[in-house]
Amino acid sequence: MKNFVRWAVVFGVLLVALFGVFYYQREQATGRVGFPAPDFTLRDLNGRSYRLSALRGKVVFLNIWATWCPPCRMEMPSMELLHRRLQGRDFIMLAVSEDEGERTGVRAFVDEMKLTFPVLLDPEGKLPPRYGVTGYPETFVIDRNGHVVEHFIGPEDWATEEAFRFFSGLLDETAMSGGQPAR
Repeated sequence: MKNFVRWAVVFGVLLVALFGVFYYQREQATGRVGFPAPDFTLRDLNGRSYRLSALRGKVVFLNIWATWCPPCRMEMPSMELLHRRLQGRDFIMLAVSEDEGERTGVRAFVDEMKLTFPVLLDPEGKLPPRYGVTGYPETFVIDRNGHVVEHFIGPEDWATEEAFRFFSGLLDETAMSGGQPAR
Protein backbone atom coordinates (compact mmCIF):
# COMPACT_ATOMS: atom_id res chain seq x y z
CA MET A 1 0.00 0.00 0.00
CA LYS A 2 2.91 2.36 0.75
CA ASN A 3 4.23 1.90 -2.78
CA PHE A 4 0.83 2.72 -4.23
CA VAL A 5 0.57 5.93 -2.20
CA ARG A 6 4.11 6.90 -3.09
CA TRP A 7 3.49 6.39 -6.83
CA ALA A 8 0.15 8.18 -6.60
CA VAL A 9 1.86 11.21 -5.05
CA VAL A 10 4.61 11.17 -7.71
CA PHE A 11 2.04 10.83 -10.48
CA GLY A 12 -0.07 13.62 -8.97
CA VAL A 13 2.91 15.99 -8.76
CA LEU A 14 3.86 15.23 -12.37
CA LEU A 15 0.28 15.78 -13.51
CA VAL A 16 0.09 19.15 -11.74
CA ALA A 17 3.47 20.18 -13.22
CA LEU A 18 2.36 19.16 -16.73
CA PHE A 19 -0.88 21.08 -16.37
CA GLY A 20 1.08 24.10 -15.13
CA VAL A 21 3.37 24.05 -18.17
CA PHE A 22 0.40 23.72 -20.54
CA TYR A 23 -1.47 26.53 -18.79
CA TYR A 24 1.60 28.79 -18.82
CA GLN A 25 2.15 28.24 -22.56
CA ARG A 26 -1.50 29.01 -23.36
CA GLU A 27 -1.43 32.11 -21.18
CA GLN A 28 1.76 33.24 -22.90
CA ALA A 29 0.09 32.82 -26.29
CA THR A 30 -2.98 34.84 -25.38
CA GLY A 31 -0.92 37.48 -23.64
CA ARG A 32 1.30 38.21 -26.61
CA VAL A 33 -1.06 40.07 -28.92
CA GLY A 34 -1.90 43.73 -29.40
CA PHE A 35 1.66 45.02 -29.28
CA PRO A 36 3.75 46.62 -32.02
CA ALA A 37 5.73 43.88 -33.75
CA PRO A 38 9.45 44.44 -33.13
CA ASP A 39 11.15 45.50 -36.35
CA PHE A 40 13.88 43.37 -37.86
CA THR A 41 15.90 43.00 -41.01
CA LEU A 42 16.89 39.50 -42.13
CA ARG A 43 18.09 37.98 -45.39
CA ASP A 44 16.50 35.10 -47.26
CA LEU A 45 18.31 32.12 -48.77
CA ASN A 46 19.15 34.16 -51.88
CA GLY A 47 20.56 37.09 -49.91
CA ARG A 48 17.54 39.36 -50.39
CA SER A 49 16.93 41.60 -47.38
CA TYR A 50 13.49 41.82 -45.71
CA ARG A 51 12.67 44.56 -43.23
CA LEU A 52 9.41 44.14 -41.33
CA SER A 53 8.64 47.87 -41.20
CA ALA A 54 8.87 48.00 -45.03
CA LEU A 55 5.92 45.58 -45.17
CA ARG A 56 3.44 47.98 -43.54
CA GLY A 57 0.18 47.88 -45.45
CA LYS A 58 0.33 44.08 -45.70
CA VAL A 59 -0.84 41.33 -43.38
CA VAL A 60 2.30 39.44 -42.32
CA PHE A 61 2.39 35.77 -41.35
CA LEU A 62 5.62 35.43 -39.33
CA ASN A 63 6.58 31.85 -38.54
CA ILE A 64 9.64 31.08 -36.41
CA TRP A 65 10.91 27.54 -36.92
CA ALA A 66 13.92 25.22 -37.36
CA THR A 67 14.66 22.28 -39.67
CA TRP A 68 15.48 20.01 -36.70
CA CYS A 69 11.98 20.58 -35.24
CA PRO A 70 9.52 17.81 -36.30
CA PRO A 71 6.35 19.89 -35.63
CA CYS A 72 7.86 22.73 -37.70
CA ARG A 73 8.52 20.39 -40.60
CA MET A 74 5.01 18.96 -40.25
CA GLU A 75 3.24 22.32 -40.68
CA MET A 76 5.28 23.59 -43.65
CA PRO A 77 3.19 21.92 -46.41
CA SER A 78 0.01 23.52 -45.04
CA MET A 79 1.78 26.88 -44.85
CA GLU A 80 2.67 26.53 -48.52
CA LEU A 81 -0.97 25.84 -49.39
CA LEU A 82 -2.16 28.91 -47.47
CA HIS A 83 0.54 31.02 -49.10
CA ARG A 84 -0.58 29.93 -52.57
CA ARG A 85 -4.25 30.63 -51.78
CA LEU A 86 -3.53 34.16 -50.56
CA GLN A 87 -0.93 35.06 -53.17
CA GLY A 88 -1.70 38.29 -54.98
CA ARG A 89 -3.38 39.86 -51.97
CA ASP A 90 -1.82 42.20 -49.39
CA PHE A 91 -0.40 39.17 -47.58
CA ILE A 92 3.15 37.98 -47.08
CA MET A 93 4.34 34.82 -45.40
CA LEU A 94 7.80 34.88 -43.81
CA ALA A 95 9.33 31.75 -42.31
CA VAL A 96 12.35 32.58 -40.15
CA SER A 97 14.74 29.66 -39.73
CA GLU A 98 16.52 29.53 -36.39
CA ASP A 99 19.02 26.94 -37.64
CA GLU A 100 22.59 27.74 -36.62
CA GLY A 101 25.51 27.75 -38.99
CA GLU A 102 25.29 26.88 -42.66
CA ARG A 103 22.27 27.59 -44.80
CA THR A 104 22.70 24.38 -46.84
CA GLY A 105 20.42 22.33 -44.59
CA VAL A 106 17.71 24.99 -44.75
CA ARG A 107 18.10 25.26 -48.55
CA ALA A 108 17.83 21.47 -48.93
CA PHE A 109 14.67 21.42 -46.81
CA VAL A 110 13.06 24.30 -48.75
CA ASP A 111 13.89 22.62 -52.07
CA GLU A 112 12.60 19.24 -50.87
CA MET A 113 9.31 20.77 -49.68
CA LYS A 114 9.05 23.01 -52.79
CA LEU A 115 8.36 26.07 -50.62
CA THR A 116 7.70 29.28 -52.56
CA PHE A 117 7.35 31.78 -49.71
CA PRO A 118 10.38 33.68 -48.37
CA VAL A 119 12.50 31.73 -45.90
CA LEU A 120 14.68 34.06 -43.85
CA LEU A 121 17.78 33.14 -41.89
CA ASP A 122 18.43 34.08 -38.26
CA PRO A 123 21.47 31.94 -37.37
CA GLU A 124 22.32 34.05 -34.32
CA GLY A 125 18.80 33.65 -32.91
CA LYS A 126 18.13 37.37 -32.50
CA LEU A 127 14.41 37.25 -33.30
CA PRO A 128 13.00 34.79 -30.69
CA PRO A 129 13.87 36.89 -27.61
CA ARG A 130 12.43 40.01 -29.25
CA TYR A 131 9.09 38.22 -29.73
CA GLY A 132 9.16 36.19 -26.51
CA VAL A 133 9.28 32.85 -28.29
CA THR A 134 9.15 29.88 -25.91
CA GLY A 135 9.56 27.06 -28.47
CA TYR A 136 9.21 26.14 -32.11
CA PRO A 137 7.18 26.64 -34.17
CA GLU A 138 5.50 29.88 -33.20
CA THR A 139 3.50 32.05 -35.57
CA PHE A 140 2.70 35.74 -35.20
CA VAL A 141 0.05 37.41 -37.36
CA ILE A 142 0.86 41.08 -37.89
CA ASP A 143 -1.74 43.50 -39.21
CA ARG A 144 -1.22 46.23 -41.82
CA ASN A 145 -0.23 48.69 -39.09
CA GLY A 146 2.54 46.49 -37.70
CA HIS A 147 0.69 45.17 -34.61
CA VAL A 148 0.60 41.52 -33.55
CA VAL A 149 -3.07 40.51 -33.68
CA GLU A 150 -2.72 36.73 -33.23
CA HIS A 151 -0.11 34.38 -31.85
CA PHE A 152 -0.02 30.60 -32.25
CA ILE A 153 2.23 28.27 -30.29
CA GLY A 154 2.93 24.91 -31.88
CA PRO A 155 2.07 23.51 -35.28
CA GLU A 156 -1.18 24.39 -37.01
CA ASP A 157 -2.94 23.10 -40.09
CA TRP A 158 -2.90 26.28 -42.17
CA ALA A 159 -4.60 24.59 -45.14
CA THR A 160 -8.03 24.47 -43.49
CA GLU A 161 -10.98 26.56 -44.61
CA GLU A 162 -11.06 28.05 -41.11
CA ALA A 163 -7.48 29.35 -41.48
CA PHE A 164 -8.22 30.69 -44.97
CA ARG A 165 -11.37 32.46 -43.73
CA PHE A 166 -9.43 33.93 -40.80
CA PHE A 167 -6.80 35.50 -43.05
CA SER A 168 -9.32 36.50 -45.72
CA GLY A 169 -11.41 38.17 -43.03
CA LEU A 170 -8.39 39.99 -41.67
CA LEU A 171 -7.43 41.14 -45.16
CA ASP A 172 -11.00 42.24 -45.97
CA GLU A 173 -11.51 43.86 -42.56
CA THR A 174 -8.37 45.95 -42.73
CA ALA A 175 -9.00 46.87 -46.38
CA MET A 176 -12.52 48.11 -45.60
CA SER A 177 -11.43 50.12 -42.57
CA GLY A 178 -8.58 51.94 -44.27
CA GLY A 179 -5.91 49.70 -42.76
CA GLN A 180 -7.25 49.75 -39.19
CA PRO A 181 -8.51 46.41 -37.89
CA ALA A 182 -12.01 46.60 -36.41
CA ARG A 183 -11.96 45.80 -32.69
